[in-house]
Amino acid sequence: MEENKKSPLQIARASYEPKLPTALKGSVAIKEGEKTESIENQKEIKELFPITYGMPTVEFVEGSTKAYPAINVGVILSGGQAPGGHNVISGLFDGLKKINPNSHLYGFLGGPSGLINHTYEELTADIIASYRNTGGFDIIGSGRTKLEDTEQFDKAAEICIKLGIKAIVIIGGDDSNTNACVLAEYFAMKKYGIQVIGCPKTIDGDLKNDLIEISFGFDTASKVYSELIGNIQRDANSAKKYWHFIRLMGRSASHITLECALQTHPNVCIISEEVAAKKQRLSDVVNVIVKSIVTRANGGYNFGSVLVPEGLLEFIPDMKALIAELNDLLADNTEFKMLKADDEKYAYILNKLSPDNASVFESLPVFIAKQLTMDRDAHGNVQVSLIETEKMLIEMVKKRLNELKEDGVYKGKFSALSHFFGYEGRCAFPSNFDADYCYSLGYNASLLVAEGKTGYMSAIRNTYYPSEEWIAGGVPLVSMMNMERRNGKEVPVIKKALVDLDAAAFKCLESLRPTWSGPNDTYAYPGPIQFFGPSEVCDRRVRTLFLETEARHEKELICK
Repeated sequence: MEENKKSPLQIARASYEPKLPTALKGSVAIKEGEKTESIENQKEIKELFPITYGMPTVEFVEGSTKAYPAINVGVILSGGQAPGGHNVISGLFDGLKKINPNSHLYGFLGGPSGLINHTYEELTADIIASYRNTGGFDIIGSGRTKLEDTEQFDKAAEICIKLGIKAIVIIGGDDSNTNACVLAEYFAMKKYGIQVIGCPKTIDGDLKNDLIEISFGFDTASKVYSELIGNIQRDANSAKKYWHFIRLMGRSASHITLECALQTHPNVCIISEEVAAKKQRLSDVVNVIVKSIVTRANGGYNFGSVLVPEGLLEFIPDMKALIAELNDLLADNTEFKMLKADDEKYAYILNKLSPDNASVFESLPVFIAKQLTMDRDAHGNVQVSLIETEKMLIEMVKKRLNELKEDGVYKGKFSALSHFFGYEGRCAFPSNFDADYCYSLGYNASLLVAEGKTGYMSAIRNTYYPSEEWIAGGVPLVSMMNMERRNGKEVPVIKKALVDLDAAAFKCLESLRPTWSGPNDTYAYPGPIQFFGPSEVCDRRVRTLFLETEARHEKELICK
């Protein structure tokens, strides 16, 4: 990247030196923990992964100096972008060169398709230098090609053998790491001698468990969105008008919505997992929003903010049933794909659905019904990012308020604006936390490779505390697996971590909501991400991680 194309911030960030856990700064030894088993469906998963099932967790500790042979490694950026991906690659590169200066790192271009199509580039020190501490995945590009069949696996092995690559590091979310798990098992079964290591990437925050505390990019993305929400709330508080309905990225889980709420204090925050647990219908969700609008209007506040998770509709029981049947109905349905006119598609769906689901489908606004029948994703699921849930809620809220106005219950004014925050946060400059965390994940992955591990995810724990106290190691990918229905079939996948309604973060939200929803000025304005300045500003952790850590140590929770 030419120097004159760099912004002043990019030039300044290039000089930032990411911090490593103490355990990774010198010579290391590897310590094995307890053997693991899959999170669910142990019998089925063990039958599908007989070689990599039951491996122990591992941790790196201080050890004596040892010599490692030079090794060639391939790296892939897979799936949606997340801040910090470049630093994972930087850490991997530096780790490999520290292990043995004659090691080489190859980047496969455009995601997993680069591995299959044999398009790659050797990543040199000069290339790496241009991308350190920056956002985006543009160093080698990303893609959503799925590694699912043996023909793909053999094509991948072919290029690895040609380049002398002994390990592949796949940087991705739960689906990408599911592919990494399958690939590791296949390579081990075929005795190709090619290791596979995963890294936990997703701004959605749903790739987490007891040993993966946070996925990279979540810290940065939630702070970017919180800045925007804070700006909008300050504008609303200044203009004294408009209700802002803000839909936030998160394919299934509501982690981003929860975190942004804790940072910004919106008037209404809908959590999908809570909606499902309470078996709330769409009308119930609307009533929650309407109640806040009426209460604030009665206090003279005809403005406010509503946070809505992207995947909300799939958690509303009657909508979930409808979407599930639509997913099965539209899976490989060539008859439906041949229809051109919208009214023909609508009639076809109504005729094929069960009576209950047909009734729900028919009750929806036409634009939402149409969006529910758009092309499915690679797993046969509805593309929730394309469904304008926030606009649907505005229309339903407006209708309900008009009814209340006729009854004399509501006398306020309602004007609404809709927003969707998704792409704005995926390629931001990584926060100091994500810069350090991602670099550590990559460096740690190089050691897992050097130690001959395969089928592991690079894991950095104890992340609420300063980086020197972080714990580095690896978690078997198979230990995160369960069986789920995809494209009408039961398949092994890494289980998504949804918001835990019994956990500290949600409990804090629950305790604060009554204050936020009323006629008060309780907004918080977190401002932009800071890279330089006091540690309490630049190195602050997301609220979710803070609360989870405090709860783990049985400390009194401070919800504010």
